[in-house]
Amino acid sequence: MPITDLLERNSKLYGDEIALVEINPEVQESRRVSWQEYELIQSTSPVPYRREITWSIFDEKANRVANMLLGRGIRKGQKVAILLMNCLEWLPIYFGILKTGAIAVPLNFRYTSEEIEYCLDKAEVDVLFFGPEFVTRLEPIVPNFSHRRLLLFVGDTCPSFAEDYHRATANCSSMAPKILVDDEDEAAIYYSSGTTGFPKAILLQHRCLTQAARMEAIHHATCHEDVFLCIPPLYHTGAKMHWFGSLFTGSRAVLLKGNSPQAILDAVSREGCTIVWLLVPWCQDILAALDRGDLHLEDYRLSQWRLMHIGAQPVPPSLIHHWLEYFPHHKYDTNYGLSESTGPGCVHLGMDHIQKIGAIGLPGYGWEAKVVDEQNQPVPQGQVGELCVKGPGVMVCYYHDPEATAAVLKDGWLHTGDMARQDEDGFYFLVDRKKDVIISGGENLYPVQIEDFLSAYPKVHDVAVIGLPDHRLGEIAAAIIQVKEGMTCTESEINQFCMDLPRYKRPRKIIFAPVPRNPTGKIEKPKLREQYCGVRLVEAQNQG
Repeated sequence: MPITDLLERNSKLYGDEIALVEINPEVQESRRVSWQEYELIQSTSPVPYRREITWSIFDEKANRVANMLLGRGIRKGQKVAILLMNCLEWLPIYFGILKTGAIAVPLNFRYTSEEIEYCLDKAEVDVLFFGPEFVTRLEPIVPNFSHRRLLLFVGDTCPSFAEDYHRATANCSSMAPKILVDDEDEAAIYYSSGTTGFPKAILLQHRCLTQAARMEAIHHATCHEDVFLCIPPLYHTGAKMHWFGSLFTGSRAVLLKGNSPQAILDAVSREGCTIVWLLVPWCQDILAALDRGDLHLEDYRLSQWRLMHIGAQPVPPSLIHHWLEYFPHHKYDTNYGLSESTGPGCVHLGMDHIQKIGAIGLPGYGWEAKVVDEQNQPVPQGQVGELCVKGPGVMVCYYHDPEATAAVLKDGWLHTGDMARQDEDGFYFLVDRKKDVIISGGENLYPVQIEDFLSAYPKVHDVAVIGLPDHRLGEIAAAIIQVKEGMTCTESEINQFCMDLPRYKRPRKIIFAPVPRNPTGKIEKPKLREQYCGVRLVEAQNQG
């Protein structure tokens, strides 16, 4: 079943019910408006605090987008890109593209002009939907492609080089186009996060998307009464595939345009959210605000919040133990995945395995997993090797890159590039990225293990461990530590705390500095290596 069938089903079954809510906490709340009201006032009124859309209007908007694209000559298999911040228009545009049989190409909102042009060319994009935030980034590159691409602006003041999205779709039919789409049709190209170099184009079929929706609902026992809070960017498979659980059950979701601790708790409280997917930095910020007394749980309605889950990066066990001190009634899950596996869930902890905090878990619904050595042979249980996964969400290929595809797809198995081990109960533990392993004096050091240890120190807000060149040992471990707001920390404190680590695992350099993370929460280690490798390190300065 193609993913678009789920939207059409929800329109028939739950047409008058709210499907999506958009909240913009940066805008002063004046009143709440529906999608229809917003369209009437958008040209004369400030952006409202809250907008909403029903399942039937969601489907109708998608149909108008589809019929507009078909009327412009877009056909099955052509590519249509989306470059938007999270907003109420995002998902109707995405589904409108899929309804034509075309391939949706979501783009990272942090891309530079050069990266945007690269991704448009790599995917052979014919149409681009974009928002006001990207006008200045598109202007320098428009002369290179405007003659062969349709540019549609989603906003209030359309630039001269594009067409207005609202006007282009206003008079298009709201009926579903009669385009046959099936499970094996190509549906989307997602770009890798780019933390290991220029992004790769990942081609997924409709079966991948439908599998992700079914799996998400099963993993988290999502029901029609649940309300999902979605904060991460929709261009990423993580956010979208978690929202697919709401699509599968016809339940409501809230798109929050902001990630401050107050905004998150306020949205959970006001909208009655029951499921929240957070990234590690946001959890850290919420806990820090609670620890400082800046937030008080009794000020919010949170009793309905049943599940907090995390994905996209390794999760320090100390973080979850701290979380459960404030939210002891919460179910917890961690989700492991890649864009190449259609996002999160090919391995997941499961809500009833709290005793295994620290593990990424067991193979997800419909998935298999194994750990192999350099010769692609399974390693003995307990030993470290590369994690491989196999299942219905595995990508078709890296688009137009057979060499890169062959390097990671072998006999149906996706080689993840992540180092892992399996314990005696069958649970998988992520050790580190294969590329991030530090070889110091002949010993393999796994930064995630050191990061997890340091995260437990009360003054540490965030930490990243990288390898630095060393003439004697080859590499040494360096810890970049971001100290909690309002606190100071010394190198001697950290060194003393690390006495409980085996000597060879102790960081040889301590650097007090911010830890950069990308929009999906992953530590940007290439940026740290660029900053600190090959240059003389100055003495660490305390951070207050």
